[in-house]
Amino acid sequence: MSEQPSKKKFLYINRKAPYGTIYALESLEVVLIGAAFEQEVSLAFLDDGVFQLMEGQDTTGVGMKNFSKTYRALGDYEVRKFYVEKESLAERGLSVENLMPVTYEDEDDDYAEKPSIILVDRAEMAKVIAANDVILSF
Repeated sequence: MSEQPSKKKFLYINRKAPYGTIYALESLEVVLIGAAFEQEVSLAFLDDGVFQLMEGQDTTGVGMKNFSKTYRALGDYEVRKFYVEKESLAERGLSVENLMPVTYEDEDDDYAEKPSIILVDRAEMAKVIAANDVILSF
């Protein structure tokens, strides 16, 4: 029997606000593609990227489709780690309470609902980035 190769770990870094550019939506689409190909996928939100997870987004004024609710569905694709940099939140006057709840069902724990958002400081974020095989920044 041959041994299965281990999955590569992909980290998608989101640094841009959700609307006004195509970066956030493109990142989300690439995340979905990676997850469909059964890669180990996680996301990092830094700088203005933290706005992508804000609760209550209203896009009527910018004329773009609100795609923020898609983040809540990523757990179904086994995308369960959303690293959010504490300093980026604080620099923008935000806290974790301003973010939408993003959870997944842990099948190894009787399908208990668990949070996907993991708050990390800059030093921890550097370790998260270093621990991944492929880094894609948007």
